[in-house]
Amino acid sequence: MVHRWGRGLALGFALAAAAHAGDEGVTSTEIRLGASQVLSGPLGPQTVQYGEGVRLLFDAVNAAGGVHGRKISFTTLDDGFDPKRAVENSRKLLDEHKVFMFFNSTGTAQTAAVLPMLKETKTILFGPVTGASALRDTVNPHVFHVRAGYANESTRILSQLKQIGVTRVAFFYQDDGLGKALLAEVRKSSAAENLPLAVEVKVDPAAPDFAAAAAATAQASPQAVIVGTAGLTFTNYVQAVQATATRPVFYGFSVASLDGINRVLKDKARGIVLAQIMPSLRNNAVPVVAEYLKLQAAKSPDTPPSASQFEGFVHARLLIEGLRRTGRDLSTASFIRAMEGAGEIAFGRFTAQYSPRSHNGSNYVELAIIDGEGHLRY
Repeated sequence: MVHRWGRGLALGFALAAAAHAGDEGVTSTEIRLGASQVLSGPLGPQTVQYGEGVRLLFDAVNAAGGVHGRKISFTTLDDGFDPKRAVENSRKLLDEHKVFMFFNSTGTAQTAAVLPMLKETKTILFGPVTGASALRDTVNPHVFHVRAGYANESTRILSQLKQIGVTRVAFFYQDDGLGKALLAEVRKSSAAENLPLAVEVKVDPAAPDFAAAAAATAQASPQAVIVGTAGLTFTNYVQAVQATATRPVFYGFSVASLDGINRVLKDKARGIVLAQIMPSLRNNAVPVVAEYLKLQAAKSPDTPPSASQFEGFVHARLLIEGLRRTGRDLSTASFIRAMEGAGEIAFGRFTAQYSPRSHNGSNYVELAIIDGEGHLRY
């Protein structure tokens, strides 16, 4: 009996150690963060910009002495938008890089794929780049969102279309986790607004036929097209439709990069409407905007500010605020307690809410149109 008790106690200690393995990522001088991200392929350039914004803030925080004396390190691994690789990368970040938490990982399907690992290891995922309702409707104690959800964006887009009298709306998406998540939200919002979709057009991510997608779109003669994708898939589709005789107004979600759209479409980007889940970079009265612009100008004075960089910056800003509020006694458990007790965290007009009942962060959404100079006008 004593032997079994001793063996059971040892096993219990081993399981407890495994369950809190992420806490190894906090040392007396360092907080180790990691992310599996899509750094290659059509979405790669946009994600790289997220990372540039993240590191802009982390570098500034580290130069000022870190958070409670600890410097932030951030390791990213490329998953090529493959959920299986996302799981492999996340396991590697835990086992080999000994990260404290995952931060700013990208993708809806990729985030869903790592949820069992979060539960198993009691590791936090903060600020994933996804707005899927399936990841938000039920509180996951180890997931903290920053950006508004796709449901918020979809509601705003469909409400706007209804208000301006649009009656024929098409929806285009890539047949992947992101596209399906956006399709589900748009269907809900179109039903709520009594504005049925005239056509749903999709492309195979492995072999996208944009000419065929454009032809199917044109056949429906839509006044507006909601584009449920990002990266080069977004711009390739828009170019294909622009090559037809139909002239709809394109509406995109916040995952579509303004910088990428301008780079590819140039003057033909004018008139595209994008949902934005961050304040305008032209409004430096917002404290977090002013902070980003100041640091960005100091580091890269010859490079214009980037909306994608800014989104990464805001994600990092929320994390740093959470770490500061947690205090010197930093662990997975203490961070969760601090965030759930945070209530509203405000950076001017941009606010995020956290409680034991909701980890959804912000619901800030505005619509902005690309003008003739490639800027967003809110």
